[in-house]
Amino acid sequence: MRNNLLKVSKHTTIATMSLLIIIMVAATIAEKTYGTSFVSRNFYSNPVFIILWFVAAFAGTIYIMKRKLYRRIITFCMHVSFIIILAGALTTHFFGLQGSIHIRMNENPIQNFKTAENEEHKLPFSISLKDFHTEYYPGTTTPMDYVSTIIIHDNKNTEGSVSMNKIFKYSGYRFYQSGYDADGKGSTLYVSQDPAGIAITYCGYIMLFLTMILFFFTKKSALAKRISAACIFMTIPFASSFAGNNIPPSLPLRTAKAFGNIRVNHNGRITPVQTLAIDFTKKIYGEKNYKGLSPEQVLTGFFFYYDYWKEERCIRIKSKYVQNILGIESKYAKLSDFIDTDGFKIERQLKNENNRTRIRELEEAAEKFSLISSLCTGNLLKIYPVYDKGKKTFAWYSIPDNLPATLERDKWLFIRYSMNYVAEKVAMKDFVETENLIYKIIKYQTDETGYIPSEFKFNAEKVYNSLINLKILAMLCLTIGISGYIFQIYNIVKEKNNYIVNRCLYYALFPTLTYISGIIILRWIISGHIPVSNGFETMLAISAVSIIFSIVFHRQKGNTVSMGYLISGLALLVAMMGDSNPEITPLMPVLSSPLLSIHVMSVMISYSLFAIMMLNGISAEILYRNGNRKNDISNLEMQSRVILYPAVFMLVFGIFIGAIWANISWGRYWGWDPKEVWALITMLIYSSALHADSITCFRKHMFFHRFCILAFLSVLITYFGVNFILGGMHSYA
Repeated sequence: MRNNLLKVSKHTTIATMSLLIIIMVAATIAEKTYGTSFVSRNFYSNPVFIILWFVAAFAGTIYIMKRKLYRRIITFCMHVSFIIILAGALTTHFFGLQGSIHIRMNENPIQNFKTAENEEHKLPFSISLKDFHTEYYPGTTTPMDYVSTIIIHDNKNTEGSVSMNKIFKYSGYRFYQSGYDADGKGSTLYVSQDPAGIAITYCGYIMLFLTMILFFFTKKSALAKRISAACIFMTIPFASSFAGNNIPPSLPLRTAKAFGNIRVNHNGRITPVQTLAIDFTKKIYGEKNYKGLSPEQVLTGFFFYYDYWKEERCIRIKSKYVQNILGIESKYAKLSDFIDTDGFKIERQLKNENNRTRIRELEEAAEKFSLISSLCTGNLLKIYPVYDKGKKTFAWYSIPDNLPATLERDKWLFIRYSMNYVAEKVAMKDFVETENLIYKIIKYQTDETGYIPSEFKFNAEKVYNSLINLKILAMLCLTIGISGYIFQIYNIVKEKNNYIVNRCLYYALFPTLTYISGIIILRWIISGHIPVSNGFETMLAISAVSIIFSIVFHRQKGNTVSMGYLISGLALLVAMMGDSNPEITPLMPVLSSPLLSIHVMSVMISYSLFAIMMLNGISAEILYRNGNRKNDISNLEMQSRVILYPAVFMLVFGIFIGAIWANISWGRYWGWDPKEVWALITMLIYSSALHADSITCFRKHMFFHRFCILAFLSVLITYFGVNFILGGMHSYA
C-alpha cells in the first residue's frame, strides 16, 4: 500500500507539473494573438489551472512524507517553502483585494475605489491628495520619481508620501504610485489589501532563501562549494579608424575634440558633445567613424560645412525599397537625395503606403533626415543652461529655442550669438580663436548650471567613448572559442594533451575580462546605477560572468576555457547586433531600486551556467558518437552537475527577488507576464534534473547531457523569444 501511494504521488506530481508547463507555454503563445485579458481570464484565472497547482502541491507533499525527506531537514524545508509560497498565492487569489483610486488636489476626500473586477469597494477611511510633483534628475527634465503626498481622513488626519518603489501603509491597506494626470494635479494610486497572503508568501521566500544557502553546507553538495568569483579591473584603449578618399571639409581633430568637450543635454543626461557625436554618426552612417574622421568631426562637419556635407553620401539606407524611392543605386544616400522639386520624397510616399514593413523602413530613413536637419538648425545642440526664475528650475536650451522672458539681456545675447561667432571663426579658419570661444561656452555652462557632472564622471564618459567597440572583441572571442572548442574536442578524441595551447587560452581570459569589466564599470560610473537595465547591459554581464566561470573552472576536465570564449563572444555579438549599443540614459523611476541589479545579475549568472552545461552536453554527444568514452563523458557530467545546483538556485533567487521588487513597486508579486512565465518554466524544467533520486532517467550520463542541450531552448525563449517575439512588460533588447 505504501509503495503504491508513493508511486501514485510521484507520477501525479510529475504529470501535473508537466501539464502546467504545457499550459503556460500555450498561454504565452495565446497572449501574443488574443491579448493579456483573454489569457488572464481563460488560463491563469481558470479554476482548472488553480486546481492543477493544488494537486501538484498536495501530491508532492504526500511524496515528500512517504519518502521520509523530513530526515534531511534542509532539503525538506526547501520543498516546504515552495508549498508555503503556493499557499500564499492561493490566499491572495481568494482573499486579497486589489484596485485603484483616482484623487485630485483641492477636491473632497474619496472613500471608494474600484477593484480589479471593476467593482466599488469602500475604504474604512477617506483619502485626499495634498500635493503631487515630479522629481527630476539633477540638471535635466528627465523624471526621476513621481511623488504623491496624501492625507488619510479618519479620527485623525495622517499624512503620507507615495512614490515609485515607496509604499504607504495604513490600516492593512497598501498604496502604490500608479499614474498621474497630465496637468500634474491628480494622481492614480494602486490599492492593495492582502496582509495574510503577503505574510505567508514572504515566509516562504525567507525559508527558501535560507535553505538554498544552507544547502551548500551539506555533505552532498561539497563539490558545489568550489564556486567563487574573481575580477580584475583595468582599462585598455581599444579603437579603430577607417581611411578613405574625397574627405569633405571638417574641423581639425584638435578643434573638433575641443567642441566635443562642450556639455549637452542628450537623452535626458548632461553628456559631452562627444557622446552625442558618436550616437549621431552611428545613427546616420552605421559606424563610429567616417572616412577616418572622428564622430566630432562628422557632427561639426554637418553643422559648420553644411553645403558640402549635404552632398556627401554618408546616410546609410539598408532598404532596397527606400533606395528606389530616393533614386539611389547604392546603400548610401546624400541629404539632397531626400528632396526634389515636389518636396520631401519620403513624406509623399508615406501618405500612399499601407505595408507596415515598408512604412517602418520609410520612417527609419525619415528619422535620419530629421536628425541631420535638427543638428543643422541647432535644435539638437541643447548646450545652454538657463535658470527660469518663473518656474524656478534649470533647463537646457538650444540656439533657436524661445528663451525665458526673465533671462538677463547679457545672457540672452550670449546664447543667441556665441555660436555665430564660433561659425565665423571656423569660416576664417582661425581655429585657435575657435577653441577659445568654445572654452568660453564651456565656462558659461559651468558658471550658470545648477548641476553638471563631475570632472571625474565627465572624463570617465570620454574614456568609455574611446573603448566601446565590441565588434573586434566579439569576433576575436568567437574565433578563439570555436577554434579552441574544436581543438580541445579533437585532443580528447585523439587522447592528446596540448598543455601550452591550453595555458595560453587560459591566460588570455584575464585581459578579455579586464576589457569587458572596464566597460561595465565605466557605464556604472557614468549612469550612476549598476548597468543591468537593458538588453545590451545584460549581454555584457553574461559575457563577463562566462569568462569568470571559465577562470574558476579551468582546472576541470573538458572545454571550460573555450566555452567561456564562445559564450562571451556570442553575448557580445548579440549586444552589438542591430546597433544594439543603446545610449546611457537615466533609469526609469520604477527601475530605481537596488533590487533591480540583484534580480538581473542573479538571472544572468544562472543563464551563463546553463549555457556551460549545454556546451558540456554537446561535447559529451561528440565524444559519445566517436566511441564509448565513458570516463570523459562522466567528467563532463560531473562538472555539469556541480554547476546545476548554483544555476537553478540563482535562477530561483532571481525570480523571487524580482517578485519582491514587483510587490514593492506595483503591489503584486506575480503578474503572469510572458517573461515571468517563461522564467518559471525554465526553473521547473531544470529543477527536474535535481531529482535524479526520483526521476531515474537523469542518472544516465547521456540522458542528462541531452537534457542539458534541449533544456537550454527554454533559456533562449525566456530571454530572446520573449524580447523579440512574445513581448510583454519585461521585453527589452
